[in-house]
Formats: sequence, structure tokens, C-alpha cells
Amino acid sequence: MPNIPKEFKRASYAYHLPQHLIATHPINPKENAKLMVYERASGKITHTIFKEIFSFFPKDALVVLNDTKVMKARLFAHTAQKRRVEILLHHAASPTACLAQVRGKVRPGLVLELEQGYSCEVLEVLSDGLRVLGFRHEGKPLEWAKVLGMLELLGHMPIPPYLKRPDTSQDTQDYQSVFAKNLGAIAAPTASLHFSQSAKDHLLKNFKHVFITLHVGAGTFLSVQSEDIREHPMHAEFVEVSFKAGQALDEARYILCVGTTALRATEHYKRGLGLEPCNLFLHPGNPVRAAQALLTNFHLPESTLIMLVASMVGLDKCLELYKIAIEHHYRFYSYGDGMLIL
Repeated sequence: MPNIPKEFKRASYAYHLPQHLIATHPINPKENAKLMVYERASGKITHTIFKEIFSFFPKDALVVLNDTKVMKARLFAHTAQKRRVEILLHHAASPTACLAQVRGKVRPGLVLELEQGYSCEVLEVLSDGLRVLGFRHEGKPLEWAKVLGMLELLGHMPIPPYLKRPDTSQDTQDYQSVFAKNLGAIAAPTASLHFSQSAKDHLLKNFKHVFITLHVGAGTFLSVQSEDIREHPMHAEFVEVSFKAGQALDEARYILCVGTTALRATEHYKRGLGLEPCNLFLHPGNPVRAAQALLTNFHLPESTLIMLVASMVGLDKCLELYKIAIEHHYRFYSYGDGMLIL
């Protein structure tokens, strides 16, 4: 095996997390979530709670927010033999076909029955593990807009698999950001979940801000498989930066991104990648260039998200911060506590 530098070895991003520190539900009220603040220039670490976050935001910061909205993208269907099949819908592939993950073996031509007269047919099995599905209602093909309507009726919130529990009606609220507007994500931009309506109101009133849209895809849950992280094929996601938001990003001297998706969208725009889907993989060999600060959660071992954090602070400091978080009993992952990197 070639000698891979430490910062590019997948195994360098592994760490042990005690099971009880995986947050299966959010803290209530949201403002009581723990917050670690790391100031890169001085090395200072502050332990506080989210209620105090705005006292750490630089007054001249442009705050970047992701306004994607999570679809109820998880469906449960059954075959003619009553075998239960789980579907995670991704996005439209054509006017009457959708890309999806389907748990278990399926073949082209298989029809899966849903409730209320809905069904879907497996049209194609792709080499990357995805499936092309065609949805129908009472035998009539459905276009994407009507598929979205069906999801509202039959779908479940696609909470992360590591929560190891079924979704509940409460997740419909908890797993949706107060900034959510544009429907299309199959995972929440989790740093945004820390904001209550009152925190949102305070932010929008007191800080310069822009909204971008990056529809979070299934790749957000995927661990890196290649031993050398530079060989990882990054998933692509829909991104949109309006002309007004682009102007603000171009003029900003200090950019603070709320979440890794807002950061990736910002970097995508600032690197001139325009209307292309965002498949930007930020890691120590491809570090953050445009943003000066990031609010983020604590992420899974060996994930592209912890590698993104390392791209801002360095691998050794990243692992040190995670060790400190574990020692201070921070709660990890989507419903967990947060870290503000300045």
C-alpha cells in the first residue's frame, strides 16, 4: 500500500463515541443545547449554551443560511406477496420517474403497492445502488409535483438511520429548520435545527444574512470507503445561489456559515462553479477558502463532514476538539449539540 499522509488516511478520522452521547431527540428548549466555541486565532475554547451564541457572532459577519426543506421522503410499500419494502426517495429523474434507494433486492418490472391507490414500478436498477421508480395513482403516471403531494400524505420524515428508531409526528417539527422554505432535501441541515423562532427573528433583525439553497442528499449519511480520502467520489447535490445572495457573498469581508451545507454552497459559488450540482469535497487537501466561521454539529467518524471540519482547523485540532466534546458530555450528531468555529 502506498504511504498515505496522515491527513488523507480515512482511519485518521475515526474516534470512539460512547453510545449514550448519540442524541436521539433534540434538547427542549433549543437554546439549552451545549455550544463549544473555538477561536482559531487565539486557540481559546469556551463552553457555553446556544442561548449565548449571538454574543460570539462578529458584528460585521454575513451569516449564510440554507433554506432547504426536508421532504417526507421515506415510504413503506409492499409487494404482491406482502413483503415490506422501504423506499427513500431522492429526486426527479425525468418528468414521470424518480431516483430512490430501495432496501432489499428488487428487479425491473416489480410493482410495489402503497396506500390510498398509489403504487410504483421499478423501472431500472442502476449500478450505483439507486433505483429508477415510476409512481402511479389509480393507474395514472405521476409527475414530480404530484409525487411531492403523495409524500405529504404517505411519507415519513427521513431521520438518520443511526438514531435506530422509527420517526414520530414530533420529528415532523423537530427535523425541520425554522429557515426551511424550498422543498427538496432528504436530510436536514442540522446546524439550523438549533434555532428557535425567536432566535431566527433575532438573527434576521440584527445581522446581515443571505439565504442559499442546497438540497441535502443521501450522501450526507455515507462514510468514506476509500483508504485515501482523496479518492472518495463525492455525492452531488442541487444548489442555488440567487443573484442577490451572490452579490452579498462577493462584497462580504467576513462570512459565517450556519452548517456544512451553507459552507459548501458558499465555497461552490465563490469558486465560480455556477449552476453545476455541488459535489465539492472539503478536506485538509482542499481547504475552505471563502468562509471565516462555521456553526456545525459533531459528526460521524470517517464522514466527509468531520473531514470538512478538519479542513478549517486541521486534523489534529479537529480530533482534539472532538475529544474535549466527549469529555464534556456534548451530545453528538443531528439532534446533538453544536460547535462554533471562529
